[in-house]
Amino acid sequence: MPAPSPRPNELPALPATFRPTLTRVVLLTVGAATFVVITAVAMILENLGAGERASFVFVALLFLGVLVLLSRPRVTADETGVTVVNITRSRRLAWAEILRVNLRAGDPWVFLDLSDGTSMPALGIQPGMAKKQAIRDARALRALTELHGSGVKDATENG
Repeated sequence: MPAPSPRPNELPALPATFRPTLTRVVLLTVGAATFVVITAVAMILENLGAGERASFVFVALLFLGVLVLLSRPRVTADETGVTVVNITRSRRLAWAEILRVNLRAGDPWVFLDLSDGTSMPALGIQPGMAKKQAIRDARALRALTELHGSGVKDATENG
């Protein structure tokens, strides 16, 4: 019987949160800047009435709200399982429910293969702007899943 593998050094301390930080910073910065510019334009234009100004600010708030939603995704792992927060939905998974962590070349984000036979996207780990970080995060989540869950290996690009 093989000895259990030692805990990898790259394993993050729990609780660990994975999120696309650079994407989040860009989205929130663009959203805030756009809100400020549109609101300033609404206040500077002299021939606008109060209702028109309010509609400018409302549209700016709506745009900011969409970008805040897009910046929401994260994956949080703790001792009992994983919480996957996507754009509008959140789901709590026990470690045993996660069979495999997948991030293949060309995937827009990590996919979790679940024990009920479904696959769930985890938008908190996405290689868009920070590919190396996403690969590190996917490997860390895979290692945590192997340590705490089913122990099934994943299909991660480059490793």
